[in-house]
Amino acid sequence: MEDSRSYTIREFKPEDLEKVIEINRKCLPENYPPYFFMMQYYNCPKAFLVAEMNNEIVGYIMCRVEYGLSNLGLGVAKKGHIVSIAVMPHARRRGIGKSLMLKAMENLKREYNVDEYFLEVRVSNNPAISLYKKLGYKIVKIIKGYYLDGEDAYLMAKKAE
Repeated sequence: MEDSRSYTIREFKPEDLEKVIEINRKCLPENYPPYFFMMQYYNCPKAFLVAEMNNEIVGYIMCRVEYGLSNLGLGVAKKGHIVSIAVMPHARRRGIGKSLMLKAMENLKREYNVDEYFLEVRVSNNPAISLYKKLGYKIVKIIKGYYLDGEDAYLMAKKAE
């Protein structure tokens, strides 16, 4: 029998879309239409990853590359934007979120040569904030009313190394 704590991280494939949308809807209040997921995949395929456990997709991370002013005062920068990450409740506390983040950051740097990484996170999402801080992200600013329900977001960023 396979160890229930073991999982693998791999690149997203279009046939994974239905499961990724299901995870997004179950885990996050911010939901995206199918074309949005596919647009991120076509633009940045090496940084759209899924986590599998017992042959089931239990998490994903979706990123894109943007150009603009650095969140870290680096001038104009090529930025890896972590757009969305989610892990199913039954698969949490196994390091899946951390593994997804690390692999996506590695791929953003290696494949797309980004200067920095950034993301938005609900100010109330303490488990995620704690993970991002452990990974070296710093809170850059608060974005008032960022989410549809009016909750603020932290914009967090980290220099790509």
